[in-house]
Formats: sequence, C-alpha cells, structure tokens
Amino acid sequence: MSDRDRLLSGSIRRSAFAALSRQQKRKYEIARELGLLDKVRSVGWAGLTAKETGRIGGLMRKHTSKGD
Repeated sequence: MSDRDRLLSGSIRRSAFAALSRQQKRKYEIARELGLLDKVRSVGWAGLTAKETGRIGGLMRKHTSKGD
C-alpha cells in the first residue's frame, strides 16, 4: 500500500469515526483500552468472544450508570 493510500484510508476511518454516535465511540474507546481494537478491526465485533464482549458491555454499563 502506498503512503497516499494509507493516508486516504486513515482519513476515511477518522471521518467514519466522527459519524458514530457517542455510545458507539465509547465502545471503540473501551475496546482500545482493553487491547481489543486490532481484533475488532480485523475480524469485526462478531469475532470477539463472549467474555470480551461482556467485558466491553460491563464497562459501558458502568460508564453509563455514572451519569454520562
């Protein structure tokens, strides 16, 4: 992949991320914090184990219950 292609794909990802809802952005942030973002990018959310998705969901719930 050329440098131009890398830059273009990065800008598309950034603009796609900007279009996500606040809750969806938080989900990606939690995946990153848990070290799962690369896995999500390569195999998608369906490729995560039940334990991984449960951990993300639990942290999202915890964050939501704090008033955000």
